[in-house]
Amino acid sequence: MDRPGNEFARPPGFDWQGFGYLTSIVSVFLLGAIAWPKPGDPGWHLPLLIAGMTTSVLGMAFRYLAHLKQARQVKDAKDSKARARSP
Repeated sequence: MDRPGNEFARPPGFDWQGFGYLTSIVSVFLLGAIAWPKPGDPGWHLPLLIAGMTTSVLGMAFRYLAHLKQARQVKDAKDSKARARSP
């Protein structure tokens, strides 16, 4: 739906959503560094921490890929609509 006022200003070339995911990935590693098992901790802590950090980063990567795919689909739809309007 292309109605006036539906668009919002975004600086071209900067992906705020990507920056948000990158920030979240950095926070996963910072929190993982603090939670790293100490010598007296049970042996299962380390594999579980690594698995949790890995799945968190993968989840953010998958969401970002879905964001890119959706942005591409929106751009393609707008391009197709513009081509259909041109004589």
